[in-house]
Amino acid sequence: MTETLSVLYIWLKSAHIIFVIFWMAGLFMLPRFFVYHQESAVGSEEAAKWVDRESKLIKIILNPSIIIMWVVGLFLAWHIGAMAEGWFHAKLLFVLALSGYHGWIVGYAKKLARGERKLTGKQLRLLNEVPGIAAAIIVILVVAKPF
Repeated sequence: MTETLSVLYIWLKSAHIIFVIFWMAGLFMLPRFFVYHQESAVGSEEAAKWVDRESKLIKIILNPSIIIMWVVGLFLAWHIGAMAEGWFHAKLLFVLALSGYHGWIVGYAKKLARGERKLTGKQLRLLNEVPGIAAAIIVILVVAKPF
């Protein structure tokens, strides 16, 4: 049984990393899509194309990736006993915050689809930095395990 879990662990860890990459790619792409979407005229054919692109990115990449990443990640954390580690608690906090960001940008996509444009292009470009900063902190926590 231990050998099976060890082999399974390697595959699950690989899957976790792969789906984190997919999720992060989507988190980088969606705000960039928003910038281009906002540059199109409200109700135009181009705006409708951006709504479609954003919807596909959310349904095909972002939402499935976050679900798989969470399920596999929590199993891995349980398996290695990370739930009692300080670095894991910090990582979990940042992943929860990034998951909240995910929910917020999905909500903003719905607002854009309705023609509501609450943020400027500059604000959206700045928001595009959030996943990168969070990813850097998370990687440091996982690799260095500072506490």
